[in-house]
Amino acid sequence: MDVKRAALGDVVVMKKPHPCGENRWEVVRTGADVKIKCLGCGRVVMLDLLTFEKSLKKVIKPVEDDG
Repeated sequence: MDVKRAALGDVVVMKKPHPCGENRWEVVRTGADVKIKCLGCGRVVMLDLLTFEKSLKKVIKPVEDDG
């Protein structure tokens, strides 16, 4: 199973859109819980890691690695 990882500052696309109509989110915090911010209306939502990984469709803008 391929686990999708999102890092701090990444822009991710979720499977279901937010009620404002936007489905792109910015990752604000990671850890046991993931805090994401809607890029449409600015609402901040906190999800547990398992729910976040199940709802994640793809990472659009990954953070550049130094390696």
